[in-house]
Amino acid sequence: MFELSPDFFAAISFVATILFIFGLKGLSSPKTALRGNTLAMAGMALAIGATFFHPDVKNYTWILLGLGAGAIVGIFAALKIQMTAMPQLVAALHSFVGLSAVLVSIGTFVSHQKAGPLSAVFMTELTIGSFIGAITFTGSLIAFGKLQEILGSNPVKFKGQHLVNLLLILVMLGLAVKSIIDTDLMSFMAMTAVAFILGFLIIIPIGGADMPVVVSMLNSYSGWAASATGFTLGNNLLITTGALVGSSGAILSYIMCKAMNRSFFSVILGGFGGDSAETNDAQQTHKRVKSSSVEDVSFVLGNASKVIIVPGYGMAVAQAQHAIKELYEVLCHKGVEVKFAIHPVAGRMPGHMNVLLAESEIPYDSVFEMDEINSDFSTTDVTLVVGANDVVNPEAKTLKSSPLYGMPILDVYKSRQIFVSKRSMKPGYAGVDNALFYYENCSLVFGDAKATCDGLVRAVRET
Repeated sequence: MFELSPDFFAAISFVATILFIFGLKGLSSPKTALRGNTLAMAGMALAIGATFFHPDVKNYTWILLGLGAGAIVGIFAALKIQMTAMPQLVAALHSFVGLSAVLVSIGTFVSHQKAGPLSAVFMTELTIGSFIGAITFTGSLIAFGKLQEILGSNPVKFKGQHLVNLLLILVMLGLAVKSIIDTDLMSFMAMTAVAFILGFLIIIPIGGADMPVVVSMLNSYSGWAASATGFTLGNNLLITTGALVGSSGAILSYIMCKAMNRSFFSVILGGFGGDSAETNDAQQTHKRVKSSSVEDVSFVLGNASKVIIVPGYGMAVAQAQHAIKELYEVLCHKGVEVKFAIHPVAGRMPGHMNVLLAESEIPYDSVFEMDEINSDFSTTDVTLVVGANDVVNPEAKTLKSSPLYGMPILDVYKSRQIFVSKRSMKPGYAGVDNALFYYENCSLVFGDAKATCDGLVRAVRET
């Protein structure tokens, strides 16, 4: 096979990086997300295609096996995984990136050590790639377990937890320095083992309400792990791609923290969201909620002039987005102004609700972020909350003892009439009771969100 010059591969890397940059830019808006995804796919296809012609590639067996295995997993995920499982799928994919960084670092260490002494710079690259990858791997597994509800969403804490974490960090860094100076495999493996434990301990004290931040944070970690692997392998494209993922994940984590009025360190050290079920049950025994039938809600919706729909994770679980699209069309046909309000951390990951609404082809110009639409609630006739909970809880503004206190919310409580579609009185992912349900202008519609929305579509059509 003919050999191509290094300039050719440098040019391919440059073009692929540009495509990745424009791909990320496209993903910043639902209107351009498809184009952004296509550009990123083109960049990856270009990078993979060029690899086959690289002079250092002597055997294609492992490359083809890797591509085949990845294709099978990717196709299965695309066809079988429900949108409600996207957050835990993302967490699982982050763990793959972290583990691959660890394996590449260990494999490179062993293979290069046989050829002679390793430089301090090269060893530094290996240690950074290994411990970031190890933390990403176990941290992502814990995030997956919490999102999949294999593990409880409440924070897991123990006495002296922060001190233990600090000691582990110091031990890990000490072992890293020793492995760099002595080129010692045992120190390197011990450092990696401590990093695996540290990733576990960092994530377990973080409660369910902070999971969107954790997902974006682990996304950033996986990017830096990939970038470190790029340095190890001398792959410029992997360096730039990892840096793009790492920096964009860090920016997204900052945006999520700002949306929740929390600092990044308070998320890592806090353990947000964890009132016990018993506490919530005790609270509810002294309160009463009003409930409404589908027919009552449809009559009010059909006679309203302005309606806001607030989707949440319950909508995703019930797969009610298409029924909501029908309700949107029916109300618009009756001359009702309908808007959708999206909280930055609604669902289980950033952009979760935007993706679901885009999937059902709800017009982008009807979907508004929290900052854009919050002022509209006070002039809204009816707000329909479908499966959202913590992001509409007024106690985030009023109750200092609440773990939600300080988090910006959608000002649903200001609407003239509020209807909330819920299966039960079970609290949201933060584990706290929602004061909105007891407001005079709020009524609950109990039942599956999809069945409720389908019933509303039929009833509104008949009115």
